[in-house]
Amino acid sequence: MDSFSVTATRSAELAREISESPEEFRMLTGERPTGPLHLGHYFGSIIERIRLQGQGVESFVILADYQVITDRDSMPRVREYVHGAVLDYLAAGMNPERTTIFTHSSVPALNQLLLPFLSLVTEAELHRNPTVKSELAASGRALSGLLLTYPVHQAADILFCKGNLVPVGKDNLPHVELTRVIARRFNERYGTVFPVPDALLTATPEVPGLDGRKMSKSYGNAIALGMSADETAATINRTVTDSDRRITFDPASRPGVSALLTTAGLCLDEAPEKIADRLGDTGSGALKALTIDAVNDFLADHRARRAEFAADPGFVERVLARGNERANAEAARTLDEVRQAMGTIYG
Repeated sequence: MDSFSVTATRSAELAREISESPEEFRMLTGERPTGPLHLGHYFGSIIERIRLQGQGVESFVILADYQVITDRDSMPRVREYVHGAVLDYLAAGMNPERTTIFTHSSVPALNQLLLPFLSLVTEAELHRNPTVKSELAASGRALSGLLLTYPVHQAADILFCKGNLVPVGKDNLPHVELTRVIARRFNERYGTVFPVPDALLTATPEVPGLDGRKMSKSYGNAIALGMSADETAATINRTVTDSDRRITFDPASRPGVSALLTTAGLCLDEAPEKIADRLGDTGSGALKALTIDAVNDFLADHRARRAEFAADPGFVERVLARGNERANAEAARTLDEVRQAMGTIYG
């Protein structure tokens, strides 16, 4: 059985264990705030976090602002993106009383785990990481030490709070696997301090961007959750389709048309093929109009709640202050355990 099949089998077991004993789990998840959150984030991860929160899983959500340093274009706006992400989390139903929302840069003790963790991995292991490879290829620049060690930063993010559950898509499994390796190697060398976390494969679909590629901030093909209805309409209307009036779902040959069908289908909870059959020969104009209505109707309540939270200029700061305080307390406890295990307590 290959590693993905093993993880899939374990994920099914985890789902049963979570439903029976949610208090046994501590989830760590999050993202790099390199741009506004979009529909891909919503369907791909946010709704899964809300579901686990609702089941009673203790949850930590990190906004990894230090990891944005590798993206030179995003860093000047990182504060804006962090605040926007918190607004979207809250609008989607994340409860700051039950989920600790914090920023990487605000937890110094977390970063002190990097040195012992870096001693536990090889350069070859870091170079093999798919995210390091793809980020390097996309940047067109020399590989920085920060980017090379990105997977170890993620391991520190997960382990500082003794996270034992990490919801991920298939593409992010290598990160969790390296975290598992680091946890095992630390425990073998110094004594058991860290849980060996499990990856929980999410069943949510990959949301295509409006050009047919994966929806991504970096591709400029995303529908941001915080867009207005008019901005959403303008973005969808710019989608490149084709001259065939017959609407069909064919991602390989008709990426733009198929991306619109998928987006509408997710928002309407309907198969894209069924929407295509219903539209028939009405052309791409009708498809775009349907998609605009589907997205704007789906996001209407989210946007209204987001606007309510944004109307209180200090609310996001208070949420982050509370989350950062909790994360710092967790990191200090863990660092004390690490120093005890390593024999570096001097008084």
